[in-house]
Amino acid sequence: MQFAWRAMSGPALAAATVLFAFLIDRYLVAVPNPAPLLICIVAFAGSLSGLGSGAITAAIAIVCSALVFFDHRETSGYDAIDLARLSLLAIAAGATASITGLLRQRLLDSFAQERQHHATDERLSAALDQVDIGIVLLDTDNRAEFINRAFRKYFALADEKASSKPSLIALLYQGRDTGAYELPEEELKAFIADRMEMVRAGDSTPIDIKLRDGKVLRFHCTALPEGGRMLAYIPETDVVRHTDDPALADHYRSLRGASRNPVLSQQIRAAE
Repeated sequence: MQFAWRAMSGPALAAATVLFAFLIDRYLVAVPNPAPLLICIVAFAGSLSGLGSGAITAAIAIVCSALVFFDHRETSGYDAIDLARLSLLAIAAGATASITGLLRQRLLDSFAQERQHHATDERLSAALDQVDIGIVLLDTDNRAEFINRAFRKYFALADEKASSKPSLIALLYQGRDTGAYELPEEELKAFIADRMEMVRAGDSTPIDIKLRDGKVLRFHCTALPEGGRMLAYIPETDVVRHTDDPALADHYRSLRGASRNPVLSQQIRAAE
C-alpha cells in the first residue's frame, strides 16, 4: 500500500509544531500560542492534499491548542477569553481548510479538463492529417493556427514554417514561390489579391484552383463563429478534368507556356 505522504504531511506538521512549541514553553522560554502558524499549516495541508487533509489538520490544531496552551496554567479550566480565542481559532482554521481545499479541487478539475481538451485536439489533428483535403484554420488575425498534411503536400510547405503560424498572405505566396499554381506569372498577383479579399470577407463561393502537377482543388472558405476562417482545398481532379485526354495534357501545357499570343493562351486555358 502506497504511503499517502501528501495527506499525512499537514496533520503531522501541525502536531509536531504544537509539541515543539509546548516543549520550548515548558522547559526553555515562554512561547505565545502558535495559532497563526497553525493556520498557515492548515492552508498548506489543504492546498497540498485537499479538503480532507486540511480539515484533519485544523482539528489537530484546535484540539492541541485547547489542551496545551489554554489549560497549562496554575488554575485549571477556561475563562471567557480562552473560549473566545478558541472559537476564533476554530472558525479561522475551518474556513482556511475549506477555502484551500475547494480551490485546489477547482484547480485540479481545470487541469483535467484542459488535458482532456488537449487530448481531443491531438486526436482531431491526427485525424485531419489522414484526409486528402487540405485544411487551414486561421485566427482572427488571419494567421494559421493549424495546417494539415494534405495542404503541406499540395503546396510544398515545410513543417517548420507550418508550425510558425504563418499569415494567409505567406501561405498564398508559398504556392507562388514553389510554382504550385497553374497560372502565368502576370496573373498570380491578381489571383492572390482576390483570394485575400475573399477570405477576409468570408466569401464561401467555391473556387477551382488548378495546380501545375495536374491536380484541381476546389477551394472553400468558411467563416467561423469566433471570427476566424477555415480554408478547405478539396481534390476535384477527377470531376473537373474527366473530359480531358490525359495523353494531350502535356501538349496543351507546352502550347500554353510557349505561346506569345495572349488571345491564343486564353483560349487554350478556357479549353482546358
